[in-house]
Amino acid sequence: MLDWNLIGIGTAFIIYFAAMIYIGFFYFKKTKTTSDYVLGGRKLHPFVAAMSAEASDMSGWLLLGLPGLAYATGMSAAGWTAIGLAIGTYLNWRFIAKRLRIYTHKAKDSLTIPEFITNRFREKKGFITAIASIFILIFFIVYTSAQFKAGGVLFSSLMTIYGVDLSSFGIADAASLYIAGVLICALIVVCYTFTGGFKAVCITDTIQGLLMLFALILVPLIACVILFGEGASFASIDPQMFSLFHEYNAASGIFEFVSVFTIVSGLAWGFGYFGQPHILPRFMAIEDPEEVPKARMAAMVWVILSLSAAIFVGLVGQLLFPNPALVGDSEQIFIQMTGSVFGAIPFIAGIIYCGILGAVMSTASSQLLVASSAISQDLYKNLINKSAPDRRLLWISRVTVLIVSAIAIVLSLDQASTVFNIVSNAWAGFGCTFGTVILLGLFWKRMNWQGALAGIIVGGAVSLGWGTYLTAVTGLYEMVPGVIASLLAIYLVSKFTAEPEKEVTDMYDEYVAAIGDRST
Repeated sequence: MLDWNLIGIGTAFIIYFAAMIYIGFFYFKKTKTTSDYVLGGRKLHPFVAAMSAEASDMSGWLLLGLPGLAYATGMSAAGWTAIGLAIGTYLNWRFIAKRLRIYTHKAKDSLTIPEFITNRFREKKGFITAIASIFILIFFIVYTSAQFKAGGVLFSSLMTIYGVDLSSFGIADAASLYIAGVLICALIVVCYTFTGGFKAVCITDTIQGLLMLFALILVPLIACVILFGEGASFASIDPQMFSLFHEYNAASGIFEFVSVFTIVSGLAWGFGYFGQPHILPRFMAIEDPEEVPKARMAAMVWVILSLSAAIFVGLVGQLLFPNPALVGDSEQIFIQMTGSVFGAIPFIAGIIYCGILGAVMSTASSQLLVASSAISQDLYKNLINKSAPDRRLLWISRVTVLIVSAIAIVLSLDQASTVFNIVSNAWAGFGCTFGTVILLGLFWKRMNWQGALAGIIVGGAVSLGWGTYLTAVTGLYEMVPGVIASLLAIYLVSKFTAEPEKEVTDMYDEYVAAIGDRST
């Protein structure tokens, strides 16, 4: 007997997967150089740059982690995180995007963040490149595992919701369903990233970003129409769920005032934007720096709508599933809501579920691409073989995608961790490691390579140490101490070591002149 649910959802997935893979192979023949594979030849349209930056930014946590946090604890922690991210998005596009696009081009046409930092300060010993690349690999392996985990959660949840029997394939329990989901998600991402490179990733990101926004807006709105038609009302929910200053404590069963640390930690997410190696290359790849304001407008509209909708999903979930036991894992609230609203129309539900896949795949593909460039461009070409041919570098990049994916898959098999927590750790790691260096490097002429190196090491170390041992104890997000420590290290080391060489300051002056009065 045919299972129409499986056929409907499966058809939507097959169409979606086929489109993503086709885009990868389409750009395979157009990708001829390392610049094409890593940065798309710096010919990115502003709208594509905006959509790609934001889609690769938000990841699976936008449709799973953030709604789940709002559903479980109310608007406070989720709301402050969203506010911090919205502010960070604007500041990143307003003060970093154009400057980084111009400066990376002047600094020996730098293709990656480690390469830019090295060229910006004329660091000739390779310390910055090596250490920065190591941190990129560490944090991106963790970050990518969060995306594969989100894919596993989606597939295992769908099989459970729709009662799909895959025992004939040797998949008979929840753990097996989860592993199958991780592997399917990873396979598709690796396929189009391996073949098409940066341009394919950016085009697929744009499609996925629009699909994510469509899904986040449509599902809770339809749920509200159904619920209100049945006489439901938000008045039935404790009003403290809608407060930015109260948080539900599941252990005690009561609402508590949020701590200052919760507010500061949420807002601190915004600083992370300055150091994300999978977002910053979109700025570097924009064809015309003067078109940054157009991209900024598109990015802000998408971010505000998507973050608001994600939190709204969690709050509507309180009406649809007042008993958390019916949902189980709070990070499945969007999946469960979609099944409840569109259960009778499996093909439409499948399209919505593709939005979750889009969130997962857009970020994972971007992260794999940056990790591959860290090995091929930063380590191999810049430190081992400066005359390496493009063809060899291309294949080193592609092999790296396979290796990083394999390690990330192994890490993602830990079902005890949450998507939100994994993403928050990696996000802080990049903000502390690179955010401070990029920010001061673009605005402080006196900064030198010793200060940059100190900022990278101290920021990365504090983020890893605090996140592992102290975040849970203190309630303070590791971004805060990590950024403070990194800024102090950059300032003090730069002040107490030699001033930058003349060629470094001359290049800084050229970059400032190129920005001009029309700086955006």
